Amino acid sequence: MAATFPLPTAPTLPLRHLAAGFSLPFRLGRPRRGQCADARRDGRCVRRLPVAAAGATCGRARAWRATVVAAFQCQATASEGIHDSAGEGSLRMVLLSTAVAVCGSFEFGTCVGYSAPAQAGIVSDIGLSNSEYGVFGSVLTIGAMIGALTSGRLADTLGRKMTMRMAAIVGIFGWLTIYLAQGATMLYLGRVLLGYCTGVLSYVVPVFISEIAPKDLRGGLATTNQLFICSGCSAAYIIGALFSWRSLVLVGLVPCAFLLAGLLFIPESPRWLANIGREKEFFASLQSLRGEKADISREATEIREYIDSVHSLPKAKIQDLFHSKNMYAVIVGVGLMVFQQLGGINALGFYTSYIFSSAGFSGKLGTTLIGIIQIPITLFGALLMDRSGRRALLLVSSSGTFVGCFLTGLSFYFKAQGLYTELIPTLALYGILAYYAAYSIGMGPVPWVIMSEIFSIDMKAIAGSLVTLVSWIGSFAISYSFSFLMDWNSAGTFFLFSAASLVTVLFVERLVPETKGRTLEEIQESLRPAHD
Repeated sequence: MAATFPLPTAPTLPLRHLAAGFSLPFRLGRPRRGQCADARRDGRCVRRLPVAAAGATCGRARAWRATVVAAFQCQATASEGIHDSAGEGSLRMVLLSTAVAVCGSFEFGTCVGYSAPAQAGIVSDIGLSNSEYGVFGSVLTIGAMIGALTSGRLADTLGRKMTMRMAAIVGIFGWLTIYLAQGATMLYLGRVLLGYCTGVLSYVVPVFISEIAPKDLRGGLATTNQLFICSGCSAAYIIGALFSWRSLVLVGLVPCAFLLAGLLFIPESPRWLANIGREKEFFASLQSLRGEKADISREATEIREYIDSVHSLPKAKIQDLFHSKNMYAVIVGVGLMVFQQLGGINALGFYTSYIFSSAGFSGKLGTTLIGIIQIPITLFGALLMDRSGRRALLLVSSSGTFVGCFLTGLSFYFKAQGLYTELIPTLALYGILAYYAAYSIGMGPVPWVIMSEIFSIDMKAIAGSLVTLVSWIGSFAISYSFSFLMDWNSAGTFFLFSAASLVTVLFVERLVPETKGRTLEEIQESLRPAHD
């Protein structure tokens, strides 16, 4: 959090040279007056310790100062060639770890995208009615709600890696259950298991990526979560148009296998390791992620100090979500997820083929086109994430989803009134493609990125689970009610979605903070009220 001030008598060494002998429970530098109680960076308060914790920290600093000075002086000659190499660190392990984690995102996408291309085959082979298939499509969210409720506690107890491993195993059982299904019951069971898998992964993947990524790359790397969700959906749409619904199961099994294998070769989240007191693994994980030649002392000290300040506070409880210091973050996190769902994404995701067919356009061709445009648009958004910022992408995206839903609603209105019949399929196609393009660049990835950034380490499990649960409750409500809304008024349904997108613009403009280019600790401190 606060800057590290080097001792004037010795050069600053990479922390890995000291970690093997002892851990450093204080800042490496000469404390200034009030430094422990109110550390500042660039004139801005970024960390406040309670007075008792501040006194203890200063006391530990005095007790260990002589030891550290001796360690620096003993190695000064050997370290003459060592400089601050934070800019020379390797990103190889960060990129590998992100690539492994987003296999879970790809799995998420295949689970969500499976129902649209599989509908005709399952209804024909198993003999489901349209209402029974509606249950199959929406029951995924039931399992996801259960997964969301347990995801935070699992990730804090078992670790980020073990939680992803467990979710992948559940996903494998879910896909095999669907593959072997001969009736509705087995289909529903398999879908619930896949829902649990996606509910857990939807929380732990963005959290893991945000905790391992350097601050200047965190937004772009975190956006790969949505990129691979879109890739999974696209793969399901495109391959589902060519193969049977049972063969499509293999598309879901492959990312689970890659995730299980890849987790063997990447480190655990250093912030989680620091939070549970595994100091040696914390330093080793952070050094591995930043590169062997990187100086991790400043970052390690900031993480350790922030976690020490959090541990000095009482253990987080559910009611703490409504404390003034957490309320703003909860409003932002929950609000973004509510508006993400009210924009209608899961209605379009689960029933894309049906929407195109209702508007007089080829369902298979429409889903294939969506699969083609989603990936490059999401990749473009990832490149902009750490340049234009989160707020700008949200504002552009929600404006675009308004236009997309309005055009789609207009096509159904013309159809109901018998007007411009030759334009109806074109309007529906352009509207839905515009919606998906706009959603993929902002409203898809950014709420999950912000969710992973704004909650402190002590509140992340409870608040993250709440936000993920809200997302899946909204997904269930919209996807389950969509067919009834379409029977009520097709045009009105999409006009409602477009109105929700307009309200989203106002919400983002008034309440959502910008988080690009800041450490997690800086973001979380900036959201606390000044009097806390």
